[in-house]
Amino acid sequence: MESVTAGLAGTAFALFGAALLVWTGARTIRRAPVALGVSPVASTALATLFGALLLTLGVWFLTHV
Repeated sequence: MESVTAGLAGTAFALFGAALLVWTGARTIRRAPVALGVSPVASTALATLFGALLLTLGVWFLTHV
């Protein structure tokens, strides 16, 4: 039963992390702000950090299924 939960969580984390990285990259290439009202460098760095962290966590969950 825990393998189903880990698989679901791993898939959700991996998809969200990958989508966040793709979205941040697309916004950066277009020189558009990642978040309004925040420093462009800080918001890009934070979004990239969380995207990579969530993708890594999702892959880790999926390898332990």
